[in-house]
Amino acid sequence: MGTLRSIDPATGQELAHFPELDAAGIEDAIARAWASRQAWRDVGVDMRSALLRSVAGVLRADRARYAALLTAEMGKPIVEAEGEIEKCAWTAAWIADNAARLLADEPAESTATLSYVRFQPLGVILAVMPWNFPFWQAFRAGLPALAAGNVMLLKHSSNVPQSAIAIEEVFREAGVPQGVFQTLLVGSGVVDEIIADNRVAGVTLTGSEAAGSRVAATAGKTIKKSVLELGGSDPFIVLADADVKTAATVACRARNQNNGQSCIAAKRFIVVESVANEFEELFAGAVKALKVGDPKDRGVQVGPLARPDLVDDLERQVRESVRLGARPLTGGKRLDGAGNFFEPTVLTDVRPGMPVYHEETFGPVAAVIRVSNEEEALRVANDSGFGLGSSIWTSDVERGRKLAERVEAGLVFINGMVASDARLPFGGVKKSGYGRELSSYGIKEFTNIQTVWVGPANN
Repeated sequence: MGTLRSIDPATGQELAHFPELDAAGIEDAIARAWASRQAWRDVGVDMRSALLRSVAGVLRADRARYAALLTAEMGKPIVEAEGEIEKCAWTAAWIADNAARLLADEPAESTATLSYVRFQPLGVILAVMPWNFPFWQAFRAGLPALAAGNVMLLKHSSNVPQSAIAIEEVFREAGVPQGVFQTLLVGSGVVDEIIADNRVAGVTLTGSEAAGSRVAATAGKTIKKSVLELGGSDPFIVLADADVKTAATVACRARNQNNGQSCIAAKRFIVVESVANEFEELFAGAVKALKVGDPKDRGVQVGPLARPDLVDDLERQVRESVRLGARPLTGGKRLDGAGNFFEPTVLTDVRPGMPVYHEETFGPVAAVIRVSNEEEALRVANDSGFGLGSSIWTSDVERGRKLAERVEAGLVFINGMVASDARLPFGGVKKSGYGRELSSYGIKEFTNIQTVWVGPANN
């Protein structure tokens, strides 16, 4: 049985450690979830919604403590951490207000006297979640599934055990019955075993392409529903008629939010040649001005990466890309001293064959790719194995909408930064995964979409 350690990425110091659950502990948790599933389904959507509204209240009442935990455990700047907690609370409240409408029976025409579609919960759902948004990712996956009447088991990332424990506490303090939401302090080695358990009906994962492939394979073998939200290498397309100053300002935030560790952070900045010089100057200037340091400092905009190996990966990607001809406009190296810090970086002259062109860069590194026109911009945007988010910058909105139809991505934002919103479906295509979270689509992912036909037939 291993140990899960919480390490402050700004200092490298251990904050806490916890023993992993043994086989008996895992069995007890699954048994509790299984035992609670029918009662949670039977309380009905109105009662479930009332409890989710209480979840929002608990989050808001203790926002400062939860935010401080995110900052300490994964290095998120404190202002962003506070925003993450509020986003979870707002989403819980929105789902509570809308779940009954989103899950209502849908009338359908058929040969029957009466026919309709209804949405039944599947049962026990396993959520395998990442560290980069420790609260938001878990709530984004869990809230819709719980509202639909499922019960949840959370296997969180091994480097955020304190956040994982705190999330279960939120639901317990809100009055959610025992067994309905449980955190499993386990490593990745037992995930296949949990998915394969006959009492588990489905799995949702947010994480890497490799992790998604393993989870999907196990779910497929055992014929379980799965939802995957994987990586992204989001294109940020700046057309010749864009408001370049605004685009560059937003680009800086879009690339460096959450210390650059976001699947929907803009990563490839595809800029039409006629405005590229202006964009690069403004973009690099904004990035160079970012304040890097202790994430507990309210003035800091970029903190440390969550783990030392992430710095190593980013350093390799930048070094190899520069060797192949990329040119740093600012940044380009890890920072000396304690903690997992990397300089916010902008690379230009990026071309196919370079790591920063093809790979997801999970840290504050931006790749600028110059193109001759809109058609080449579209080709480069789609020249990726990923297809999560994307943004288009143009003064002609109709032009942007027509171009959006041809972008291979789950989300297209025109003249705005890609973000998740409870009211809109969230998810990707290609190697960014499948299925949707949030909105009317996400709340139904882990339901049995049941047809009800009432005779006699209409002849």
